[in-house]
Amino acid sequence: MGGRIDCYLDIVSFYSYVGFADLRANLDKLAAHGVEVEFHPVFLGGINNLSAKAVYLSTDAYRAAARLSLPYEGGPKDLMAVARTLSPLRALHFIKANYPLETFLSAFAFLFHKLWTPPHVSLVVDANVEAALAEATETTEGGRKLFTAEDVEKIMAGRESMKERVKQLTGEAVERGAFGAPWLWATTSEGKTQSFFGSDRFNHIYRFLGVPFQDVAVLPPSKL
Repeated sequence: MGGRIDCYLDIVSFYSYVGFADLRANLDKLAAHGVEVEFHPVFLGGINNLSAKAVYLSTDAYRAAARLSLPYEGGPKDLMAVARTLSPLRALHFIKANYPLETFLSAFAFLFHKLWTPPHVSLVVDANVEAALAEATETTEGGRKLFTAEDVEKIMAGRESMKERVKQLTGEAVERGAFGAPWLWATTSEGKTQSFFGSDRFNHIYRFLGVPFQDVAVLPPSKL
């Protein structure tokens, strides 16, 4: 039992949002079982192999959101127009490198929320990224502000230093077989590895890592 999960995500991917929310909710339990989790912001445009699955995903997204009580009323009208997320991804890497882990996770969650709930803020626009970081709080419902005005200025300026980091980790995901996001790379305590795609593969991941979990099961009819 134990090991590591590397999770490659882009905020433009709703299933990355679902996978992030699921894993984040279980971080403490996974740590208790000796499993380390690391989230890697990557550019989906650099790894995505497009296919004719948009119609299916537009329906399935509602099911995935309902399971985790995530607000979802459909995505941005023109997803491709907001898909170049390099600016917020670089900002997230700067936050990850310079702020506490919980601040990074809260900022990641807040940017997911801004893009995937109405009015679906376009994070392609630098001014919107800056405004979102200035607004960001501990939870998407509110709480303490994550960053001061000085912090936001520093993060925006620091994005340039993270260009290669985003490129490097996107390349790492591709080398590990990624064709979409979320892409998960699990490593056992013995060093064995397997890759997993999607936000609904945690039962397979936990089984591979030897982590106890409650799987989906069909119940017999009620006798009442």
